[in-house]
Amino acid sequence: MFVSASSFAQKISSSPTWWFGVSAAGNLNYYSGTTQRLDNAYFVPTAFHKGTGVRPFGSILMEYNSGKLFGGMLNIGYDGRGAKFDDVIAPCDCPATLKSNLSYVTIEPSLRVNAGATNFYFFAGPRVAFNLSKDYEYTQLKQEDRDGDFSAIDKTIFSGQVGIGYDYLISTPNAKTAVVLSPFMSFHPYFGQEPRTIESLSISTVRTGLALKFGKGSNQTVTENNNVVVPNRDVDFSVRAPKVIPQKRQVSETLPLLNYVFFDNESNKIPSRYILLNQSQASNFKEEQLEKEETANMTGRSARQINVYHNILNILGDRLRSNPQATISLSGASLNGAEEGKVFAEEIKEYLVSVFGINSSRITTQGRVKPLVPSEQPGGSKELTLLRTGDRRVDITSSSPELLLEVGGGMMKPIQITANQVDPLDSHVLFNVDGAEDVLRSWSIAMTDENGTVQNFGPFTKNQGSFPGKTILGNRSTGDYKVVMTGITKKGETVKKESTVRLVRQDDLIDKGYRYSILFDFDKTKTIASYDNFLKTTVAPLIADGSTVIIHGHTDAIGSEDYNYTLSRTRAMETQKLLNNALKSSGKNNVKFETLGFGEDVNNAPFDNSTPEERFYNRTVIIDIIPAK
Repeated sequence: MFVSASSFAQKISSSPTWWFGVSAAGNLNYYSGTTQRLDNAYFVPTAFHKGTGVRPFGSILMEYNSGKLFGGMLNIGYDGRGAKFDDVIAPCDCPATLKSNLSYVTIEPSLRVNAGATNFYFFAGPRVAFNLSKDYEYTQLKQEDRDGDFSAIDKTIFSGQVGIGYDYLISTPNAKTAVVLSPFMSFHPYFGQEPRTIESLSISTVRTGLALKFGKGSNQTVTENNNVVVPNRDVDFSVRAPKVIPQKRQVSETLPLLNYVFFDNESNKIPSRYILLNQSQASNFKEEQLEKEETANMTGRSARQINVYHNILNILGDRLRSNPQATISLSGASLNGAEEGKVFAEEIKEYLVSVFGINSSRITTQGRVKPLVPSEQPGGSKELTLLRTGDRRVDITSSSPELLLEVGGGMMKPIQITANQVDPLDSHVLFNVDGAEDVLRSWSIAMTDENGTVQNFGPFTKNQGSFPGKTILGNRSTGDYKVVMTGITKKGETVKKESTVRLVRQDDLIDKGYRYSILFDFDKTKTIASYDNFLKTTVAPLIADGSTVIIHGHTDAIGSEDYNYTLSRTRAMETQKLLNNALKSSGKNNVKFETLGFGEDVNNAPFDNSTPEERFYNRTVIIDIIPAK
């Protein structure tokens, strides 16, 4: 149900573009180098080298910020660069001290870079400083104190700074004059900050402070809903909830099997997390045993699926034993050299030969530095440790269809398992805020039941957010809720939308459904198009008229959060497109799709990210088929 605001015209002020104000800060000054000649008439007996001190900074400022990526800043003010040198001992065995009271009038233009939809910003630019004071205070035991002005002081200093700040709006969002309080921190390296034309004294400064900024926006026409200002570009809000919240779903899952076995760093033995059998156990092993429902001690995220994958060598041994004409090739890879890669492959071959009795002539081995499809890309420089861990492995390839199924490449033939899904995705209440990524900085949900109890969820930054229906209901079997979405626009304005939803839970309800997963190598080495035949011939025929198909994309935790979100959503949308075309070709038009991209979101990720196989299994698009009731 979409909620639209009842509206009437009203004038409010938009977010200002030009800001004016003041700032105050403390300069933490670090001295390095050498100072021994204080002025033209005095040369101290022992040189001073290091020092620290805190001095004030104050400025008037002007700023241009249109809300886009780049803006500009200008500060003109007083800049204290004094410090106390570390004490030294003169030749007379006399302690000596030296204080500097350098100060400047500073002009600091900077480029402002806004950090996306957040209030954080970065700035960098030059500093031009004109000397204001240059006096010193020198003391030495057994002689009179001395003060004066440093000689050979540069009248003008050219240097630079980089920094970060945060704009916090302290005025009301629709106030005619906006007021922002901005804590900031900047670093002024020693480059160019040599205050004297003689000797080698240089100054580095860390500045921390607050800026108070004022801006006046221009009038614009907006609509108002319950006294809450809505920007010119609106967002649409809707809530999707299941008619009845299923507590469990019995799922027949077609689980793809990675044709990889990963090896730990500093070891050439098959890791202990893989399930290895002795000869007696292997003689009784059948992969059909893994299709049974999980036992009570199998808890945790996707424990059933990972347990099946960790039997990969036993599944392979059983398939080779059942298909005596089938052959395989094992290709081991290690950055330490092809020799170690071949050791990996030989370890697996030895297991299949000695435990499952496979003739060694049916298994060929080779070693490589990088696997057949490496995760580490040429020129890549980020998160190499995780990528290289995923490339330390053995690839299993075969031309025998009894072993491998061509699903986007040489993937192992999948295995059918039956499992109970607890808290399935369609039992979640889904909040849709169309346009949130373009208009809003963040948004939150408040749900109030008929007794006045309020539950809050968020904040969210994407177009969709969800929460389990059973968590919202708690111990109740039914509930009627008023749902209020409150968003903060990128200009600091407040948006509110309302809806209602009724939730009903049946604890004894167990649905049935189907699940298919398709896997991807790192980043874009496989595309959805390579799964076209699989989606058309295997998945689409099981989708009946009236079914609901939930498609959700995921990634591992490698790479940026925004990139992974976009990648997962794109893959999910492309999957929907291929399935939709296949369904239309077969005359099925009454199918409801719900398509989501979760990226690396740990709350919705199918697996953890602690091992390479979990990261590989997280690079997935999952298709849940829920037949019509």
